[in-house]
Amino acid sequence: MARIAGIDIPKNKRGVIALTYIFGIGNSRAKKVLAAAKVDESIKVQDWTDDQIAAIREQVGSFTIEGELRSEVQISIKRLMDIGCQRGIRHRLGLPLRGQRTKNNSRTRKGKRKTVANKKK
Repeated sequence: MARIAGIDIPKNKRGVIALTYIFGIGNSRAKKVLAAAKVDESIKVQDWTDDQIAAIREQVGSFTIEGELRSEVQISIKRLMDIGCQRGIRHRLGLPLRGQRTKNNSRTRKGKRKTVANKKK
């Protein structure tokens, strides 16, 4: 298993897919990293040489990823809650932020249904 940015990436997957296991690196960024490191996208991680891994580590190091990115996101959310804007209030209440309806759906944000007594009539 190759270890990049403190993450063990799976060795039996292609390079593009394996790099997406790192928080902050998606499909397009993984392709850019491999292109800059001059590594073929279709080669599996187990077939990478030490020089290729070092080049990929160097390219990945230029981005904000993993713990630093997570803390940055949390600080942004906290800022929204502190200034009391609409998005911050929705974060605080655990409701969807981007204009979705909440009458029927949004179970992911609201959690398991809480039944209310005497709702018939």
